[in-house]
Amino acid sequence: MKEIVPGIVIDPAIKGGKPVIKGTRVPVELVMGKLAGGMSYEEITKEYELTKEQILSALQYATVVLSEEEIRMVP
Repeated sequence: MKEIVPGIVIDPAIKGGKPVIKGTRVPVELVMGKLAGGMSYEEITKEYELTKEQILSALQYATVVLSEEEIRMVP
């Protein structure tokens, strides 16, 4: 298991190595999808037994990934 940002880990034995919230099997992409779909922090914490800090870790990871994204324009 490797912690890639605080609170987010990858482990080939958990969800095929997708980033998950540390100490859970909840994928970051699920949390991002729920937030994008309009769920509140409170709803996510209740449904997936996460803390607000864990949700913020998922947001931090998404920010890191997007900041490293390289976009190439095709003429």
